[in-house]
Amino acid sequence: MSGHQAQGAAFLPFTTIAGALDGGALLLCDHASADLPPEVGDLGLTPEHFTRHIAYDIGAAELTRALAARLGAPALLTTFSRLLIDPNRGGDDPTLVMRISDRALIAGNARIDDAEVARRKRLYWTPYREAIDATTARMCAAGRPPALISIHSFTPVWRGAPRPWQVAALWDCDDRLAAPFVATLRAQGLSVGDNEPYDGALRGDTLFDHATLPGFAHLLIEVRQDLIATPAGVAEWAAILAPVLADALSAPHVHAIRHYPSRAATPATLALLRETR
Repeated sequence: MSGHQAQGAAFLPFTTIAGALDGGALLLCDHASADLPPEVGDLGLTPEHFTRHIAYDIGAAELTRALAARLGAPALLTTFSRLLIDPNRGGDDPTLVMRISDRALIAGNARIDDAEVARRKRLYWTPYREAIDATTARMCAAGRPPALISIHSFTPVWRGAPRPWQVAALWDCDDRLAAPFVATLRAQGLSVGDNEPYDGALRGDTLFDHATLPGFAHLLIEVRQDLIATPAGVAEWAAILAPVLADALSAPHVHAIRHYPSRAATPATLALLRETR
């Protein structure tokens, strides 16, 4: 991380890694950065807060870059902290802008009004989400619908309870990537969470809106933060995960548009959302 506040005349809400548009995979990193645009200052927080998981997913950006290089895949990474606005939450989600995160009061968000939420959505959340749709459209035009793979990390301990998993797969009802991913890593002797420590069904999150609704195969990968907190750890996990993903991505059905149900929406709601997106 370069620090909690980004400097410069322009603050771009995402960064792009070039890759093969016909390669069949798009990598995403929703919580890549702890940075904030200069206009919002430090949100009333100390520099220490911006080293913690409340600000970003530790190691996730580095792992995304390493996997993109190994897979030759394009990637999109946010450049702003989740404390500004969370790109992995739906536009009407009450946790879109957090007032409290892991018992830390976000003073700069405590009295935020609807106008400021809308401004942050317009400047940061929406451009990242639109970039995902634009990239998947270009990849489809190149002849091969992509699978979307989102990279996150989770804390080793949560509220005093150790988390045993080394890596996890989060998914809703489309198991085209999750099933082989979990099975292969467990066969290697790894401790793999299957929708642990979080559930992969969340209406409005990145993969719901940009993969479940349009019918792209997808997978959210969580790696425990202590395992990817160093360059050596990132390199080790990129070497573990890249061949597993490459093998899963080689299946033709992964690149077919298929509309699965969702545990996060009723069939009627899902149909309406697909018609109106």
